[in-house]
Amino acid sequence: MYSHHTVRAYDDELTYLTRKIAAMGGHAERLVDQSVAALVNADVSLARKVIEDDALLDEAQREIDDKSILVIARRQPMAGDLREIIGAIRIASDLERVGDLAKSVAKRVMVVAEGRQPISLFRGLQALAELALTQLKEVLDVYASRSVERIEFVRDRDNQIDAMYTSLFRELLTYMMEDPRNITPCTHLLFCAKNIERIGDHATNIAETIYYVVTGDQMPVDRPKEDKSHRVTLPADKQ
Repeated sequence: MYSHHTVRAYDDELTYLTRKIAAMGGHAERLVDQSVAALVNADVSLARKVIEDDALLDEAQREIDDKSILVIARRQPMAGDLREIIGAIRIASDLERVGDLAKSVAKRVMVVAEGRQPISLFRGLQALAELALTQLKEVLDVYASRSVERIEFVRDRDNQIDAMYTSLFRELLTYMMEDPRNITPCTHLLFCAKNIERIGDHATNIAETIYYVVTGDQMPVDRPKEDKSHRVTLPADKQ
């Protein structure tokens, strides 16, 4: 983390950014968890709450951006301090996008609730969401502790999220082909699954930002940032 400065107010400003990011992270986690719960339980009122509460993340990002610009202008930070501030801006942007993705899932609850799908599909979505949430929680823990030795493990788990999403994509596609009545709800579930997979990507982005903040180096660009759903095909007898 940043070192102490002779001007106490400078330390307070940097601490404010760190605490604001932590608060944003906790709120983003709740939105994801609630949006998936609303989808699985067809809870329209909870879905509406997620949609409304996303505005809190938007406002928090604006506050972090404004505060960061003010600190840069006032303190002219260098080295680690500058990375800390730039990192806060980047992480806030990723967390704001996580909130948008949770809101997108919540918006589809009403349509999916009209035609209930096999419980196995919702179990798949729950498992995917749990993996993505674990990823997000771990990177936020790393941000708080600056334990960069854990970052590579966090980043590697993104492959597991991609693989699970691809499997779920294939399963949903099969249900759509078996019964045309499944097309509308399963299409919405596909979008929900993709949104959850993207949350894992944003968590990985945050991990890479933290590594840069702490070490001053960029992590090697050696991870695939795409799922394999574009390669999924059905057997000839299903087409």
